[in-house]
Amino acid sequence: MQAERNGPTPEAAGLVDAVDPPVTGYRLLLPAEWVQVPLRRGTEEAVRQILDEAFTRIPADAPMDRIGPYKRELERRFRASVEGAQKGKALDLYLPVKPLGDFNIGASILVTESLVPRPSGRPRGASEPTETAVQLLSSDGVEDADLSSGEIDGALAVRREHVAGAAPERGAELPSRRVEYILSVPGDPDRWFVAAFSTVGGGDPRDELAEVLVEWFDAVMANFRWRRA
Repeated sequence: MQAERNGPTPEAAGLVDAVDPPVTGYRLLLPAEWVQVPLRRGTEEAVRQILDEAFTRIPADAPMDRIGPYKRELERRFRASVEGAQKGKALDLYLPVKPLGDFNIGASILVTESLVPRPSGRPRGASEPTETAVQLLSSDGVEDADLSSGEIDGALAVRREHVAGAAPERGAELPSRRVEYILSVPGDPDRWFVAAFSTVGGGDPRDELAEVLVEWFDAVMANFRWRRA
């Protein structure tokens, strides 16, 4: 699947099937503060470019004995985020790497695709879309989530929102607010597109900043569009 955002279209890994008309990718409109890291092709080039640009924002008067450790820690954390996303076989990771005003936003968007296994003997696409969405959502054991459904660009969309607790063993030092949109790929009822947003807000996943960012992500997904051949 190819991703497109404000500016030239960067390539990502492929979701291309013989459908009429075929879906060849997706489009997310994101502000300039956000960057895309493709996770299947071109990852190292994107990571290096993002890090190089981040290093140029280090104040010129910063103590020399602190610049080296700061760069190493920044690179370690950034690469750990990318590698963690790659382990989940995701397509793209989006991060706000440029400060917004006087602070950095603690948030991310992870894009994946899922092919739901069919029970033996059941024809392809025989499951009801809502039934399949429930199967996807119940696979990770999340409880006490807010669920809703609707349609985005002609596709069934299911939205789930919940708060995930801190998990230091997985690098999540703080609890986070999470919103996932799961869309049925047009022309391929067994394949699903997932956009998962996560934010720590201002340190509390239920604070005002988290609320604003969730509303922002809902607006991003309201403008989501498929790319077609």
